[in-house]
Amino acid sequence: MENKNGILLESGTNELEIVEFLIGDNRFAINVIKVKEIIHPIAPTKVPHAHPYIEGIIELRGEVLPLIDLAKALGFTPSNNPAQDKYIVAEFNQQKVVFHVHNVTQIHRISWKQIEKPSQMYQGLESQIIGVVKLNGNMILLLDFEKIVVDINPQSGIHVERVKKLGKRERSNKKLIVAEDSPLLRKLLHDTLAEAGYVYVEFFENGEDALNYLQSIVQKGKPVESEVQLVITDIEMPQMDGHHLTKRIREDETLKHLPVIIFSSLITDDLRHKGERVGATAQVSKPEIAELVQMIDQHIL
Repeated sequence: MENKNGILLESGTNELEIVEFLIGDNRFAINVIKVKEIIHPIAPTKVPHAHPYIEGIIELRGEVLPLIDLAKALGFTPSNNPAQDKYIVAEFNQQKVVFHVHNVTQIHRISWKQIEKPSQMYQGLESQIIGVVKLNGNMILLLDFEKIVVDINPQSGIHVERVKKLGKRERSNKKLIVAEDSPLLRKLLHDTLAEAGYVYVEFFENGEDALNYLQSIVQKGKPVESEVQLVITDIEMPQMDGHHLTKRIREDETLKHLPVIIFSSLITDDLRHKGERVGATAQVSKPEIAELVQMIDQHIL
């Protein structure tokens, strides 16, 4: 199913559309569903003592939005041809931000299977790259925009203090699995879920690995509910995204009763229907970790 602009609307197909853009001669991409619009640059208002990556603020249809110099955030030089520069207006993690890029080239429809995990050689724990796409002889790097924003404003990330505000928690023997591709977020989720009392948590880098694990339990002749009581999944992951994972779980007679909570920066009023269509039990927007914990409590305690 597509809308009149050709944007992919069907849920659970394990496909996505990416906007390819340039910083210098380097090719990067952002998931189309994060993009609200692409506009020509307008002069920003400078903000005193702002973070070095912040060029200023702009007003767009009555909203005041921060403008991020993506070249500076990635360690590249300024544009050689400012006449081609573009602003990408994006929305995720319950906030809107504008990214200044050097040009926007085209939109590609691809499968998450085509996205390779970055090598450990250059990825590291806090990499700004979440995937590499090889297309038409070029390498396109899919950026971790959430991390770029958290680097600028650490308060917009996941914090264990939000769980501590829920009060004293009892240790739970319930077993959870989490599909999350970011090493940094896996660590943060490990720490915050442990603080919430959920200490039996198995982590997977993508939906495919999580699904294989669930199916392996069934193949051993065990009821899956004896080994896993709840699944938490991100949406954007190489190999298999969270919507497709949820769909596959719901289509499997031996797995379909498992509660599945989608925990993603892409949970917005406009996109919530995608998770509903594939049968998600609940959907929580990052970084609302306390809300996630309350949803877990509701469905398995």
